[in-house]
Amino acid sequence: MGGYAGVKPQGVDFSLSSVARYIQLATLFRRRIESGQWIVGEQIPTVDELAEECAVARATVRQALGILEEDKLIERFRAKGTFVIQRPQSQLWCEVPTNLSGLLLAQDGASIELLKTEKGVLPTNVQHNVGILAPSYQHWRRRHSRSGQPYYLGDAYIDERLSRRIPGAAFKKHTTMRILMDLPDLKLQDVLQTITIGTADVELSRMLQISLNAPVAHVYRTATDDRGTIVFVGNGVYRGDVVRLDIKVAL
Repeated sequence: MGGYAGVKPQGVDFSLSSVARYIQLATLFRRRIESGQWIVGEQIPTVDELAEECAVARATVRQALGILEEDKLIERFRAKGTFVIQRPQSQLWCEVPTNLSGLLLAQDGASIELLKTEKGVLPTNVQHNVGILAPSYQHWRRRHSRSGQPYYLGDAYIDERLSRRIPGAAFKKHTTMRILMDLPDLKLQDVLQTITIGTADVELSRMLQISLNAPVAHVYRTATDDRGTIVFVGNGVYRGDVVRLDIKVAL
């Protein structure tokens, strides 16, 4: 059985966070599966053992295990116990692109849902100190799904002088960078990307169908044209249980 063999439980201090204890526990247990401390195919400690180790009520442990069961990481069997059935890493099929060619390609099997569009606005969050803003932008919010499962929620702001030339159907089929690259007479100068790791708030939990406080990857993108105008600002969020980042290390 997984756990700290030979180590006396010391309890877990949850008092430093306002996040519900069962969610903190679910995150802790998920990390144990990710790290291999709880091995696929093996039984994990009982509810009583986990409650004693973490100094919480048994009901709190059951709530936390319920989240992992919903995520199909564990399975509970009557009279036999609870077993790990897969690691989160085994679901990491979605690669965050790290070069321009990757930014041009949509994920295989992905469908794109257009949730919102508005004109005459400015980007709400420009992460990169590069270029100058256009007078106004058109904003699109899109959700990407695969096999009916949402995995990415993104906001795209495009210079409104360019967006007038973009057919509406393009945003249901292509990545924003693909759309920009297909525009005649547009010459991109800088394309910047920043990735940070965070947790899902109430809105992201609902939109991406993940647990509150589940890990997510925030992606911020900015593109300028050859005149130094910021023609694109993108703010997107990937659910952390499907995303991976592959980078070739230069020698």
